[in-house]
Amino acid sequence: MSRITVYVARRVRTMDPGRPLAEAVAVMDGKVLSTGTIASMQPWLSRHEHVIDETLKDKVILPGLIDPHTHFSISAGYLALAYVGPIESPGPAGMNPPARTLDEVIERLKQAHESEPDPARPLIAWGLDPAVQGGHLHRDMLDAISPERPIWVIAYAPHYVYVNSAAIARSGIPDDTAVHGVQRYEDGRLKGVFVEIEATRMVLAGMGAEIQKGGGAAGMRRLGDTARRAGVTTTAEMVFGAFDLDTDWALHDEVVNADDYPLRMGLVTLEFAIHRKHGEKAADFLLELNKRNTPKLFFKGVKYLADGSFPAMSLRVNFPGYLDGSNGLRNFVPWEEMADRMEPYWRRGLQIHCHANGDEAIDASLDALAQLQLRHPRFDHRFTVEHYCISTPDQARRLKALGGLASVNNYFVHYRSQLHSAVGYGPDRSEALARLGSLEREGVIFTLHSDFSLVVVPMHPLTAAWVAVNRIAEDGRTVMGEGERIGVDRAMRAITIDAAHVLGMERSIGSLEPGKWADFAILDEDPWEVDPMHLKDIGIWGTALAGRLQPA
Repeated sequence: MSRITVYVARRVRTMDPGRPLAEAVAVMDGKVLSTGTIASMQPWLSRHEHVIDETLKDKVILPGLIDPHTHFSISAGYLALAYVGPIESPGPAGMNPPARTLDEVIERLKQAHESEPDPARPLIAWGLDPAVQGGHLHRDMLDAISPERPIWVIAYAPHYVYVNSAAIARSGIPDDTAVHGVQRYEDGRLKGVFVEIEATRMVLAGMGAEIQKGGGAAGMRRLGDTARRAGVTTTAEMVFGAFDLDTDWALHDEVVNADDYPLRMGLVTLEFAIHRKHGEKAADFLLELNKRNTPKLFFKGVKYLADGSFPAMSLRVNFPGYLDGSNGLRNFVPWEEMADRMEPYWRRGLQIHCHANGDEAIDASLDALAQLQLRHPRFDHRFTVEHYCISTPDQARRLKALGGLASVNNYFVHYRSQLHSAVGYGPDRSEALARLGSLEREGVIFTLHSDFSLVVVPMHPLTAAWVAVNRIAEDGRTVMGEGERIGVDRAMRAITIDAAHVLGMERSIGSLEPGKWADFAILDEDPWEVDPMHLKDIGIWGTALAGRLQPA
């Protein structure tokens, strides 16, 4: 047998409810061999070569934290573009300063334009947040910067793309296009505003390589370091293949499967992309992709988008709509066709993830799930509603009845609820964002995610747990939706073992049990013992992946 390494700690939290606490973890061949004490492990240690490692003797070991909804490959490219966002953001040359207002955004774009001597070279910027910075851009505003140089501005939540006349021409978009999500001025001219997948893919056609130029493998590695510093050992890329599946696979295979990369990663394929290329055979194609799975990189189903973005204010809600009487947009599959598009994947046993931010879109997603259950009943299907931002208590009950799960971006309770009380959605919906208490009362298994880095929140699961337990708004004192708070134990489950369940990986990660990968989050303090208001401030020493320590 291989040599055993025993990591001694101040405390080990296993997330195994039958054996929740230990003082040490024994690791062999990258997997958990035993948890307990040095004395309890003697049946193993007395028979086999071993070493006692006291590096973590003053630390708290948890299962590696899981953020099950991120966008590393796209983010790596976006983070290298000209930045116009409202908060400090990392880039290849260091931290980019914020642009607080729309005027500052315009000035930042002018500077980027004037600093590039080649007038034919495209200017692609990223980071606009219309709710924070004072509104949307449009074609005439960008033409005033330059009518000749093609300009693309991608929103921080990239459900909106804003372009000038030169970019419209470069993208070959006809004036009479009828693609869903293409906005027009009152006089009928193209407005240079493109919303959601069909429209944004059209206007970004051919720009994928340009966007990824500054990201690539180096950018993916930078984001891996960011994850390690947050205690994250597993994540999932939620729009795999959005630009080009073969290019995406080559990048992920090179980076994630490298021995020194500190993460495992699930790949959830964007259905729109493979449906366009493979049509009725797309589900069979996805099953073939599963043959490429490794312990570090694996395919985990297919993703649909039912509506738009919470922060970009393009989600769909029921009565009474937005504060201004408007509403958001559906996404790439008409809702009445969603069950038909999902059925081939459903019948082949593949997991379906459905992005739905607003309550009207959640209704549409649950309607599709109900149709699938009528046509071909399944148990333990793991149909997951992604984001689940604006919902009702009844939807939690219906989700449970249909056997579904929820992956919730609850960071918005702290970072955006007060903002959107006055901008977009009104006070009632903003106070009740991310109804985790309702999900818990109905017995729905759920996880917490960041959507990093395509929304203005950190990738930091302990912050997600802090928000879930306290629901403190950005002013630092107001509790938003007191009845939707949950306890520390349930919050920690949501970023460990329940997150593993949502990804279908609970047999190999999410808790420290014999036979699972020895993936650790290594903390300075015990989340169950600190003041709940201190959860997000717990120091993170680093991680371990397959028993190999990865200091932050």
